[in-house]
Amino acid sequence: MVATPLAELKLSLDEQNIIKTIPPQKADLVATLLDWSAQNSGSHNLDGLSAMRGLLRDYATKLDADVMDKHLSKGEYVTPAGEVKTVDYAPALEISKRPNAPIQLVLTGHYDTVFPKDFHFQTPRYLDDETVNGPGTADMKGGILVMMTALAALEQSSHASKIGYKVLLSPDEEIGSPGSSKRLMELGRGADVGLTFEPSLPDGSLAGARKGSGNWALIINGRAAHAGREHHLGRNAIAAMAEFVVALDALNGQREGVTFNIAKIDGGGASNIVPELAVGRFNVRVKEDGDDDWVLKKLEALTAKIDAKDGITAKLTGGFTRPPKPMSPANAQVFDWVKQAGALLGQKIQWVPSGGVCEGNNLWAAGCPNVDTLGVIGGDIHSDREFIKLESLVTRAQLTTVILLKLASGEFDAKACKALAAKGAR
Repeated sequence: MVATPLAELKLSLDEQNIIKTIPPQKADLVATLLDWSAQNSGSHNLDGLSAMRGLLRDYATKLDADVMDKHLSKGEYVTPAGEVKTVDYAPALEISKRPNAPIQLVLTGHYDTVFPKDFHFQTPRYLDDETVNGPGTADMKGGILVMMTALAALEQSSHASKIGYKVLLSPDEEIGSPGSSKRLMELGRGADVGLTFEPSLPDGSLAGARKGSGNWALIINGRAAHAGREHHLGRNAIAAMAEFVVALDALNGQREGVTFNIAKIDGGGASNIVPELAVGRFNVRVKEDGDDDWVLKKLEALTAKIDAKDGITAKLTGGFTRPPKPMSPANAQVFDWVKQAGALLGQKIQWVPSGGVCEGNNLWAAGCPNVDTLGVIGGDIHSDREFIKLESLVTRAQLTTVILLKLASGEFDAKACKALAAKGAR
């Protein structure tokens, strides 16, 4: 099939009629979002995640697709006591339709939020007629609604049978997708194109190139002693951690686009005891392929220096969980489709690079070209000021619907885009 030149792209009468079915759904979409926002689903709140997954499962029945819980890989977590423990994650929700269709898509989102069960920010509220402040409204329960609304609209097209899809709604994106990353890779390898529904920026811009990210915990063990009588016999783990942290922070600026952020230190106790334990947690962001090797060598050298101290042991755990996602030719192609789809709707779409990461990084690592900010317009995410512009539930659902319709018709050539990625354009 020969793709339609983008300059000649138009909406057919049938496509126009499909798009017109979305605005009348706004009141129902808003009501559903308010219900979902009121359900706490913090990444570590297993009961809340289970309840949220139930709401999503019920809502997904409108897609007439196969819906199932998908159990995820186990992970590891370093406790404040320096113990490495195995972690079980809540299941993801996986939705599948037409797995044998000629064009295969993967659509991803997450139903966890950054807000713990006991956090004060639990209830959505109107700021004005078109703005709601609430947990997960933008990041990204609103995005899930956009996704499902567009998938339902696709079914009205005579070309719908040409597209099959798998949706993964994960419970662990806000903690780096440690359990779902393996499944994201599997789905990315099997799909021609990926669509992810993180929120756009407050001005409606989409994220373009993204940095890669990794998380680590350094466990330092020393020797406890009385701080007065036998201070000389102690080996201060916090002092060793302080040396490591200063050296880690000094790596900032040594390689363009690479940043190191020490986020938390656990350890110590009474002031009359030489502390025997310190656990330091930090994040690293990288800009390009190859940065990770440089980072790992630096971390190994810093850890070895601390570990060589008399009476001190240092153990580094963790690693990179998401590689960089560049604006490669294949990813640029998907973005251009979004821009063209927006133009058909009178929406001006632009993109900016982002230091943030998301499931789009994981899909790209599997060779799947994708765009990852098709969700709602909002802002102040990861804070109790998080908000959504309600009209974007409609406008972003229409945007994704046009993308799906043009992929189904072949005017956006998904197979050629995947081939572009496979040729080494990554």
